[in-house]
Amino acid sequence: MQTTTLLYIVIALLLSVSVAYFQYFYKIKNKTKINILLFSLKTVSLLLLILLFINPIIKKKKLQNSKPILSILVDNSKSIDFFNEADYIKKTLEEIKSDNQLKDKFDIQNFAFGDNLNLLDTLSFTENNTNIEKAISSLNELHSGKIAPIILLSDGNQTIGNSYQYINSKQKVFPVLLGDTIQYKDLKISQLNVNKYSYIKNKFPIEVLLNYSGTEEVTTEFSISKKGKTVFTKKIKFSAENNFKTILTNLISLEEGTQYYTASIKKLRGEKSTKNNVKNFSVEVIDEQTKVLVLTSVLHPDLGALKKSIESNKQRSVDVFLIDDFKNQLNDYQLIILFQPNNKFNHLVNKIKSASNNFLLISGTNTDWNFINKQPFGIRKNVINQTENYSAVLNSSFLTFLQKDIGFGQFSPLKDKFGEVFISKEHQTLLYQNINGLQTEQPLLATIEENNLKYGVLFGEGLWKWRSSSFLNSNSFQDFDAFIGNLIQYLASNKKRNRLEVKAENLYPANSTIYISAFYTDKNYQFDARASLEIAITNVETKEFVKIPFSLVNNSYQTEIENLSSGDYTYKVTVNGQNIKKYGNFKITEYHVEEQFTNADSKKLLKLANKTGGKLFFKSEIAQLKKQLLKNKAFYTTQKSIVKEQNLIDWKWVLFIVITLLSVEWFVRKYFGKI
Repeated sequence: MQTTTLLYIVIALLLSVSVAYFQYFYKIKNKTKINILLFSLKTVSLLLLILLFINPIIKKKKLQNSKPILSILVDNSKSIDFFNEADYIKKTLEEIKSDNQLKDKFDIQNFAFGDNLNLLDTLSFTENNTNIEKAISSLNELHSGKIAPIILLSDGNQTIGNSYQYINSKQKVFPVLLGDTIQYKDLKISQLNVNKYSYIKNKFPIEVLLNYSGTEEVTTEFSISKKGKTVFTKKIKFSAENNFKTILTNLISLEEGTQYYTASIKKLRGEKSTKNNVKNFSVEVIDEQTKVLVLTSVLHPDLGALKKSIESNKQRSVDVFLIDDFKNQLNDYQLIILFQPNNKFNHLVNKIKSASNNFLLISGTNTDWNFINKQPFGIRKNVINQTENYSAVLNSSFLTFLQKDIGFGQFSPLKDKFGEVFISKEHQTLLYQNINGLQTEQPLLATIEENNLKYGVLFGEGLWKWRSSSFLNSNSFQDFDAFIGNLIQYLASNKKRNRLEVKAENLYPANSTIYISAFYTDKNYQFDARASLEIAITNVETKEFVKIPFSLVNNSYQTEIENLSSGDYTYKVTVNGQNIKKYGNFKITEYHVEEQFTNADSKKLLKLANKTGGKLFFKSEIAQLKKQLLKNKAFYTTQKSIVKEQNLIDWKWVLFIVITLLSVEWFVRKYFGKI
């Protein structure tokens, strides 16, 4: 108890005595024993009443022992069952649980993991993925600041996540190696890289990485097939030294839509697991032919540069006409390029306005700006009879489409008539003008989107110099052609934004969780969180049907689907109460990622143990593991002092006593006529 509190109690006692004395003894002539009783009652009741306000507190110190935590981390994935280690794990857990010495020294906690870390309830060994790094990191976070060594029961084979052998764990990890450690001959497709999209009749590249485990020299065959028909094959030789191959090839996409392929490598004699010899992939083939019309009032090198750049994409073709020679229909083209227009373009501009054709206007020294200024495109330039050179500066805040800086600042300047540019309609500027080293806010290349019409304006001629400069910088026309391609693709597209967009993969491994998300907007294309969405999934062969609702997660709708068998599926996403639907399809393969391993990965587990200060044990060395944990002095019980504050008095009882004493005092005074 503090000195101040003691002083308050003494003052309270003196005050209580003083008040009681003044009432029953001060200037009282006939002092009886009743006065002494009343004096005592008053003194005690007042003292207790004042103590209620003082509320004295005493502090108690208590020593608390905290045992170190022993976390047992169990791999609950399918590979454990594949290696027939399920019974061993259950037996080991029971053995550790019943060890009294371990229970005396440690607070034992059991965890299981696959994709995520969970408290161990029951073991099923049905997890489709293994993330050892995430499980160890989660335990480090959970037991931060505590002594908590980890026993890891696993085969060491990880399917997702960061490499666990390099983890910075503050807790020591003691892996127990499960599974077969014998190295069998094994071929594996370790990785397959392919673009998700391709244009029809175009070649798309495929990169396949192959691995071989074994000591003998072997010859096998790699192939790619579609609908059971082989479309690519190659003989391959492996040896102990030459155990890695990269296959590069190109396939032609001849059919529109999602095309499924199977990459496989022929099994070896005596190969234990062949599940990793096969990998399925898909490519979505798009039939999107684009025809571009270039109308010009003059012959210029830019026309050739534009034609070559646009046609570098085989899905695009370009027709170039002098304005006087053009007799075709504008509707045959998805985009019209008006190169240095003048009064001769008048009748075509009227057709463009009425038909809402997308276009790109390129001005130059021969452009008639008086003609352009009269058009209702919101573009005006106050020119004088003088030309100027305009260099380019990329606007990093341009949001209409993604465009990297290909060295615009080093390109030769474009030439146009000198004057200030005014764009009255809402626009996005991709390139700003730089005049003699002075950057301005004047647009050099801008895009405008109004209702269903999209158009762009380039204020200057000399694109052929840009294409040449790009080639000198990178020894390729690819960067410049990609820049022109981005601009053409944006302007030529008439695709309207859908109110309902669905994101799903084309292929899913067997027994994996299928994640599908949807984005739904109102009529103003603002995200609508009030909607109710659901997905109906149908197996193409069995016609089995399942309907699942979406859940609102942040700014999207999401759903998870499990336990679908292998096969082809179609789906339909609907918005309840709205006539809005989205269709799609996906395929579930027979490939189980957890069954790709033929043996346990002792090397990675050993690195993990050494990195964290632990030690690797084999499954026959559980007794040695327990001895190591028991004798390790780094795992000690900590003792800390806990100070608790406790009220010296119970206010309920004290208040009851005060009321009782005051009541007794009043009755005594009443009885003896003191009132």
